[in-house]
Amino acid sequence: MAHAARTPEPPVTYEAYAALGSDERYELVDGVLYAMAPAPLLDHQAVVGELYFQLRSQLEGQPCRPFVAPVDVRLPEAGQDDAHTLTVLQPDVFVVCDPAKLDTRGVRGAPDFVIEVLSPATAARDHLMKRRAYERAGVREYWLVHPVDRLLTLYRRGDASFGPPVIQELADHTPVAALPGVAIAWEPVLRVLTV
Repeated sequence: MAHAARTPEPPVTYEAYAALGSDERYELVDGVLYAMAPAPLLDHQAVVGELYFQLRSQLEGQPCRPFVAPVDVRLPEAGQDDAHTLTVLQPDVFVVCDPAKLDTRGVRGAPDFVIEVLSPATAARDHLMKRRAYERAGVREYWLVHPVDRLLTLYRRGDASFGPPVIQELADHTPVAALPGVAIAWEPVLRVLTV
């Protein structure tokens, strides 16, 4: 019988997070471990797959690369080394344009564009804690896709922080300001939903 790994007490660093070695997935926000929900629902994964497909197709041959979870995105504070990093997230879909941020462990530094597809179990964390972490790290654009409500909440970076949220229906297409020439078409996204 397998025994669950004992999770360390906060504040947890990336070094301790990486050493967990359990079959469970976690995210680390400001030194606190959060267990990932059980496997996402089928609609969640279908939306993630369609969003990734559209980004991959549009970014072909460009330096910006799309990724899909699970990939560790380490978000260190200024001057903080990996071992002492306190925030490690696994965005559903994201794009990194600076290849210097990529290494064998995942990504070190802010992605340019992040999409979280909301699930009931994680919606509050995505809206609040993760938004603040992405904003603090310097993510240029952050989208929250609400598949059940057919809504998009998007945040675009101003000078030093995200501007006010823009909320719109999942209709027509939405340009990605952080990736000139790239837009997400919503009809194919809605087509993959089962509800």
